[in-house]
Amino acid sequence: MKTFMADPAAAGWVVACCAAVLAAGFAVTRMSLPRLARFAAWTLAVLSVAGAERICDGQPAGFRMLAIIAAALLGMKAVVAVEAQAAGQPRLSLAAWLRFAAGWPGMRPAPFARPPAGPLPGAGKLFRLGLRRLLEGLLLLALARLIWGWGTTNGLPPTGALVPATMLMLTALSLILHFGLFNLIAGGWRWVGIDCRPLFRAPLASRSLPEFWSKRWNLAFSQMAAIAVYRPLSNRVGRPAAMFAVFLYSGLVHELAISVPVRAGYGLPFAYFVLHGVLALAEQRLGLGRFRQDWLRRAWTAAWLALPLPLLFHPWFLDGIIWPMLGCCS
Repeated sequence: MKTFMADPAAAGWVVACCAAVLAAGFAVTRMSLPRLARFAAWTLAVLSVAGAERICDGQPAGFRMLAIIAAALLGMKAVVAVEAQAAGQPRLSLAAWLRFAAGWPGMRPAPFARPPAGPLPGAGKLFRLGLRRLLEGLLLLALARLIWGWGTTNGLPPTGALVPATMLMLTALSLILHFGLFNLIAGGWRWVGIDCRPLFRAPLASRSLPEFWSKRWNLAFSQMAAIAVYRPLSNRVGRPAAMFAVFLYSGLVHELAISVPVRAGYGLPFAYFVLHGVLALAEQRLGLGRFRQDWLRRAWTAAWLALPLPLLFHPWFLDGIIWPMLGCCS
């Protein structure tokens, strides 16, 4: 886990940077001119990521990744808040801004614009689901480490243990974070009366790539991309071009989160999302992947999600961040 351990001074600077971005983001939402506010919000988003990356120069790759993601998330909160206001939604108070920006990974400001009004239905269900997924993820995490340890002590070829251990590790981390902690946070907000909902919704049931990316997987990101990229562009360049721009934007953001922290593998995550943008447009225009049977549509979708995954989680990312968690380092 040394890949996530940083010098205390660097960690302190990252915290200070995030606090500054929070304060600046709130100030941006108070601007009265929409164009100026939009420019300021995007400038803040870019500068926050650049600042976090510079602060973490020389720090372990895992820590750099977390710092860049945190800075990007907080910077983009200002962008989506400004766009929501331009669409007619009310401004967030300071307390509501802090709840939305610092306390929830989702990108819809609207639920936080209204004062909490008592517990909402589904809070307990989300708590139970989040806890179950969290425990499942921890078990898979332990199993991944056991497989790697057993393989190395019993003379198994490195790839024979590393491949299944890596797949289990990636699945475990997703269960812990996406389906565990995020559901627990959503349940907590619903418990106090804020209408937060699951951000990951049965992704294995997806029957097309657009359905997977826009309705089932990481709705925080799809909400952000819809508010900040798709909606402003769709009226100007048309829906297909705006959708493809969203995939290009996704590729750039994943470069920041995956390639920049390890300083290698540039262009591969971007290529993954360019490929998916082309396939998504093909599905909509030509009907590719829209087979009559649901299982065929799901198989089509799953194949295109899984087969190019080495582009997204390239070897440099695995070597710098994932494999150290297995106790395997180059």
